Amino acid sequence: MAMTKKKMLPVGIESFEDVIRNGYYYIDKTGLIAELLTNPSMVNLFTRPRRFGKSLNMSMLRCFFETGSDPHLFDGLKIAEETELFEEYMGRFPVIAVSLKGIEGSDYGKALAMFKGVIHAELLRHSYLMDSDILDQYDKNILEPMLFGEISEEVLPQSLWILSRMLHKHHGRKVVILIDEYDVPLARADVFGYYDRMVTLIRNLFHQALKTNESLQTAVLTGCMRIAKESIFTGMNNLKIHSVTGVKFDEYFGFTDGEVRNLLDSYGFGDKYEVTKEWYDGYRFGNVSVYCPWDVINYVYDLEDEPYLAPQNYWSNTSSNDIIRRFLDKATATTRREMEQLIEGQEIEKEIYPELTYAELDKTIDHLWSVLFTTGYLTYERSVPNGFADRNRLKLKIPNEEIRSIFKEQILTWFRDQVKTDEERYRTFCQAFLDGDSQKIQEMLNAYLRETISIRDTSVRKSMKENFYHGILLGILNFRTDWYVSSNREAGEGYNDIMIVHDGSRTGMILEIKYSATDDLDAECQKALGQIDALHYTDVFEEYDVGKVYKYAIACYKKRCKVILAEEFR
Repeated sequence: MAMTKKKMLPVGIESFEDVIRNGYYYIDKTGLIAELLTNPSMVNLFTRPRRFGKSLNMSMLRCFFETGSDPHLFDGLKIAEETELFEEYMGRFPVIAVSLKGIEGSDYGKALAMFKGVIHAELLRHSYLMDSDILDQYDKNILEPMLFGEISEEVLPQSLWILSRMLHKHHGRKVVILIDEYDVPLARADVFGYYDRMVTLIRNLFHQALKTNESLQTAVLTGCMRIAKESIFTGMNNLKIHSVTGVKFDEYFGFTDGEVRNLLDSYGFGDKYEVTKEWYDGYRFGNVSVYCPWDVINYVYDLEDEPYLAPQNYWSNTSSNDIIRRFLDKATATTRREMEQLIEGQEIEKEIYPELTYAELDKTIDHLWSVLFTTGYLTYERSVPNGFADRNRLKLKIPNEEIRSIFKEQILTWFRDQVKTDEERYRTFCQAFLDGDSQKIQEMLNAYLRETISIRDTSVRKSMKENFYHGILLGILNFRTDWYVSSNREAGEGYNDIMIVHDGSRTGMILEIKYSATDDLDAECQKALGQIDALHYTDVFEEYDVGKVYKYAIACYKKRCKVILAEEFR
């Protein structure tokens, strides 16, 4: 019996038409169209974290609404079952579709040029208007310089309004406007210092195209953040915001549990369900728990080549994660403790500010909590004080292991950078290792542990808890350029935690790190020393010119540690 050929996975493909025509695996999200049509709003803004299918859904909307679209693209999909809606709306409207995700200029001039390029490309897509028998010469005189010349900065804010008016006149039907990732230019402008100018440009563009546009049928925008109305959507009373806490449209961005089960089964990886859920599920949109589609698709794609591959961190490669660093730099002692609770798998309750401007993000740590939530680093369970659900008072948590790993990596990097700022203290700490001063090492390491954010996940096994302390020490000691430092190197009959060679003093060091489930740190230190000897870790120094070896046993419990030294001479 011939095996059914698996469909290709749409890794990085955001064109709905390409996905359908080329036979890629597609999880049907066309129910979004029906819900938009049965719950109409003039302007709809969907705020979702990155990599949750926003762009593919926008492409789907364009393929559905746009005049001349192929209805067979929707064969077998849910929207085709809605016969009346399908016949009334499919392929009936001129569509303006722009994506602002690529506008990332390092200064306003570069960003403006990119913005003009995006708008010009969409104008060219409708260049057939120049041959229209319905548009008069006055209309064409307005269009021609925009199509075949450079759009001026003065005309740019009116460009979508002008185009929509021309399309309305030519087709005799009002226009659907789709604007994908509307807030990306604002995020970059905030980083590079031209935020006010970009706000003015986008505000004026939206005012013309979305607020005072008699040619508008409906508009859909997507983005990560809900920018305050007074900043961008000034006076836009026709705007309906569909945020991650709203129950409408909750299942149309991201994959549901059933959808992921079917995907894994389709590719023969049903046995990977539990680990996939642990790593990529856990986001809550409205009343639905969802997985990040980008992660799931990439993981299944990689599993086809490496069936035993452990889950990977795919999400962090799509952004710099600099918002976490901004958060850590501002963190107070209370905030650090709250972050530790999140890492440990607990929830914390916070007031979320649904509308912010980028200029307000750093004003308070509370605003940064809100940004971590809206950008997908945290998810929620709704708080219910006094018996009433409060959409803005939320119990926040880290959604899954992938995001937890991003926090851990960023926290370790932040801590290492903090260590580097106090050179004298750092030199004293390192010198204590060379001097065999276990008491000084213990004293200073305890101080370091008290100052950092613990990334001990209470749900993981003991060996993984040890990784936190391992990472702290390795991060500190690696700064010494005159030391040879290696980690998890094969030595004797096993793998040591950290090995150090200092040629100048002909000193070698073995550091064996243990996590204690109780406060009996002495017992764990003795186990560590026994392991060093039993597995002959110091044999590794036979290839080095080492006269003295320090064997450091380091046992840790929460933010306390014990250091015991044993010496060996050669």
